[in-house]
Amino acid sequence: MPHAPQQADVATAELDTALRGGPFHVALRAAIAARGLPLQRVQHHLSRHGVRVGVTSLSYWQQGARRPQRPESLRAVRALEEILRLPDESLIRLLAETGERTVAHRPGMRPYRSLVETSDALRRLLAGLDAPLDSGLRALGHHERVRLGARRELAGHESQHIVRAHRDGVDRFVAVHQGDPQCVPESMRVHALENCRAGRVRRDHGTGLLVAEFLFDTRLRAGDTFLFRYGVEDGTAGVCREYLRTFESAGGQYALQVRFDGGALPARCHRFTQPSAAAPRGGRQELVVSARHRSVHVVEPRVRPGIMGIAWDWD
Repeated sequence: MPHAPQQADVATAELDTALRGGPFHVALRAAIAARGLPLQRVQHHLSRHGVRVGVTSLSYWQQGARRPQRPESLRAVRALEEILRLPDESLIRLLAETGERTVAHRPGMRPYRSLVETSDALRRLLAGLDAPLDSGLRALGHHERVRLGARRELAGHESQHIVRAHRDGVDRFVAVHQGDPQCVPESMRVHALENCRAGRVRRDHGTGLLVAEFLFDTRLRAGDTFLFRYGVEDGTAGVCREYLRTFESAGGQYALQVRFDGGALPARCHRFTQPSAAAPRGGRQELVVSARHRSVHVVEPRVRPGIMGIAWDWD
C-alpha cells in the first residue's frame, strides 16, 4: 500500500538520515520502509537479479541481528541498492563500519578504502575463530581504562564488561583491538584479568588488528549475567591522539577513562560523538586534565548506535 504524502515525506527524511549516518541495518530498514515493500517482495526482486536470500536473512539484516558477509550476501546488498533506488555504494559503505564488539580503538578519520580493508581483514580473523557476528551477549555495562605512555603512545587498555546472555550456551567473548598506524600487532599482548582466560589470538599486520578470545569456562543460559575483565598491552606505535569505540546497536552504560603519563600531559582534551565513521563529528565537550589525577573520562548512561570517544592535542 503506498504511503500517504506526509508519511512518504517522513520516511524519505528518515532514509536520508540513515544513509548518511548508518548503521547499516537502520539504513536498510529505512530504505525498505520508504519503498513500502514487504520482505517477500524484496526477496522476489532479488531472485530476478539472480541472487538468493531468504526472508529470514533479510529480516535479520534489517534488525541488526546479522550482517551480510559472504560474497553472495554482498551481491545481494549491491542488488538491494538498485531495487530500493539507492545511490551506488550507499549500503556497501555502511557495511565497512564495524561494531562495538569489534573495534576498541581506531585512530582518525580513515578513507573508505581503508575501512573496507579493515572490515575484510576483521571478517577473516573472526572466521578463523568461528566467531558469529551475534555473540549471544547484550552489554549491560562496560568500563574501559586507557593508558598513554611517556612517549605519548597508546600503552594499552583494560576493559570490564557486565553482560547478559540472550541465548543458551554462550561461553566466550571475542575482543578486537586496533592499534595506531605503524603499530606491530605481533608484539601486542592480551591478559585475562578476572573471570575469564585467554584463548586463541589472531593478528593482521596490515590493518593493525588483534582479535582475542576470552573463555568463561562456563556455559551461560539465556538470561544469565556475567562479569569479566581483560587487558591489551600495545605500546607499539607512535604518538596517539584519540581513543574511540564504535557501537552498532543500543546497549547499557559505557564509561571511558583515559590516563596520561605524568611527564606527558596533553594541552587540551575533548569528548566527541559521530553517527558513523563517514559522518561529521559532533557532541564536542571540553574535558579538563588535572595535574594530580592525569586523567579524563566520559560516561554514557545508555549507548546508542554510532561512535563516541575522547581526543586530545599535544603542545
